[in-house]
Amino acid sequence: MTRVKMRRRDFLRITLAAGATAGLAAFARRRACADNAAVQPSQAFEARTLADALRQTVGKGDVPLSARVKLKAPATAENGAEVPVSVEVDSPMTADDYVKTVYLYVDKNPKPLASEFHFTPASGRAYFRLRIKMGDTSNVRAVAKTNKGLLMAAVREVRVTISGCG
Repeated sequence: MTRVKMRRRDFLRITLAAGATAGLAAFARRRACADNAAVQPSQAFEARTLADALRQTVGKGDVPLSARVKLKAPATAENGAEVPVSVEVDSPMTADDYVKTVYLYVDKNPKPLASEFHFTPASGRAYFRLRIKMGDTSNVRAVAKTNKGLLMAAVREVRVTISGCG
């Protein structure tokens, strides 16, 4: 076995280079997260009515229902603090035709816009699953927006026995 002798200067140079590389990578990651956070329409999340939230996110309050948007939620939620919801939009997800954004609203919540998801053709499919809070029995509404500006929606009423927003 051969022993390799390393000079102190070489050791410091390698250590500093590795530290600088790690620092730049962390800065780039933090910058990317900040850029993504800037994309969120914070005003829409602060909207107090469904009409205002729809206007700020999709530009209008009336979105046609479509069988292409599949919204799954329980008919009755025993605990409004954790209501499981999933949304899938039937879309080819090609560069020419894909779902760009899906918004999820709870009509009677104090702030109706519950979440927003962005997709690209690289996403493969427009699907997400999450748990939301609901203050009272209400409609849960998913609105999908394609890259061509087409809007489509699905609505499901969820009965809540114990409020999750109180």
